[in-house]
Amino acid sequence: MAHKVDIALIDRVKDDLANLISESRDSLEGCRYIDLRLGVGEGQGAMSQDGMSKFSLRDYRFSYGLRVIAGNGTPAAGYFGQALGSADVDNLRGIIRDGLGKAHERATANSKAKSERLERWKVLGQSLQSTELAPIRVCTDTIPGVYRINPLDVSLDDVGRLTQEVSKAVAAHDPRVKVNQVMAQTSLNRELLVSSEGASIDRTYALTQGLCVVVAIGDGGVQQTHYDCLGHQRGWELLTDGIDEDLIRSKPLMGFALDLAADNVSLTDSKPCPSSDKDVVVVTDPHYNTLLVHEIIGHPTELDRALKLETAYAGRSWLLRNLKENMLGKEIASPLVSAYSDPLLPGFGHYEYDDEGTPAQRIVHIDKGTFRGFMNSRQTAATLGVNPNGHYKAIDASLVPLIRMSTTVFGAGQDDPQQMIKDIEHGYYVVGHRIPSISESRENFRITSRKVFEIKNGELGEMFRDGGIMANTKDYLMSIDAVGNDLRIYPVFNCGKGQPMQAKKLGNGGPTLRGYARLVGGAK
Repeated sequence: MAHKVDIALIDRVKDDLANLISESRDSLEGCRYIDLRLGVGEGQGAMSQDGMSKFSLRDYRFSYGLRVIAGNGTPAAGYFGQALGSADVDNLRGIIRDGLGKAHERATANSKAKSERLERWKVLGQSLQSTELAPIRVCTDTIPGVYRINPLDVSLDDVGRLTQEVSKAVAAHDPRVKVNQVMAQTSLNRELLVSSEGASIDRTYALTQGLCVVVAIGDGGVQQTHYDCLGHQRGWELLTDGIDEDLIRSKPLMGFALDLAADNVSLTDSKPCPSSDKDVVVVTDPHYNTLLVHEIIGHPTELDRALKLETAYAGRSWLLRNLKENMLGKEIASPLVSAYSDPLLPGFGHYEYDDEGTPAQRIVHIDKGTFRGFMNSRQTAATLGVNPNGHYKAIDASLVPLIRMSTTVFGAGQDDPQQMIKDIEHGYYVVGHRIPSISESRENFRITSRKVFEIKNGELGEMFRDGGIMANTKDYLMSIDAVGNDLRIYPVFNCGKGQPMQAKKLGNGGPTLRGYARLVGGAK
């Protein structure tokens, strides 16, 4: 009879799998390095629409992924991964041994092809990416999950009941609310990383998320559709009780969804945002800056993008034209602006080690206006001649990791956000985020907001809908003349990257910012 798949499975196999990786490193021809990632998760979720239950699901995930670097000539990497089921538990060692054979075969074939091209292409062949891994501190560690209510102790009925109650309340909030959807999910996950260098990282974490979509139509026929989520690496208590930490604050799912409904309804009676024919003073709130920092700082500082490794399907980065022409050490923002990625911050983006076992650390992208560096992997760090900084992650063990944001934020300043508005004779306060439109190399942006307020003589005036700002990225960053002391982190649940697409959960945020940009309005 097959064993049940649960997170305790890793306790039974971790030592044996570590031995298998060590043995295979010595027995596979030309093998230089191996790492294995094993993931197990148990969770549940439900969705209700307009007060009626639409679906509920309780399930598990179980998968592994391997990387082998091998080759008698020029070494190269080979990857292999699989999603597994309960029937695979009793033969897990054999399955992974077979996977090692496939990954090694791919690495050997890649090595042979690379060696041939280096010989045939001569100087051009030097452009082939090296598979050298920059050295790291090899760690062994066990990290427990953090939660008050274990996601696995919550019944599926309770999950469904909460979504239905919240959806009913949103539907009853105002007759102008025409459609709503409320989703909730909670899970407990465990990931094991072992490598032929001796790394052994065993991490458990809870993951809980609520999502609400609201469609409201005003008396004049104006339709507003908004969605937003709350989420954290915490237990079920996140949705029932909310959270109040230094950097992350949210009402329970009920209050969160009702606030979104109230916002949506108020916007149906608002005028469309005007457009300006020149740059104007704009104050952007932390929620808006969550998407702004994601698009104009986060993605262009992923080093695989900057090194043109994903150009064909995701674009490049204006921060690095090539290894000689780039923005490293140059001024790209006001001296008031700093930005960084830090996996040790709380929220969706938190982890202690990435999927290579590199210890998590803060990587500063902008230090008082000067560009300092990229998120990287061990391989891309070796290419650039810098230290690995722990940003190589996959959303499932079966998938190849990519360089991904952890928690990327604008750094806090010292200004009072309210005073930043009071000092303005005329300008606009841009609140909440909606939809981004970004140039291929991220040097220009247009990002819409949930609502825009006109500022007159230091006071908030009329509220507009369907507005946002657009600007040249560097020009905007250089224009920042005030940075608030109100840094907040918000969850992003759907950051897409890679082929096949990996939709990652991560954190972004920042404080209130004041600068200059073009105001862009919506349809009348």
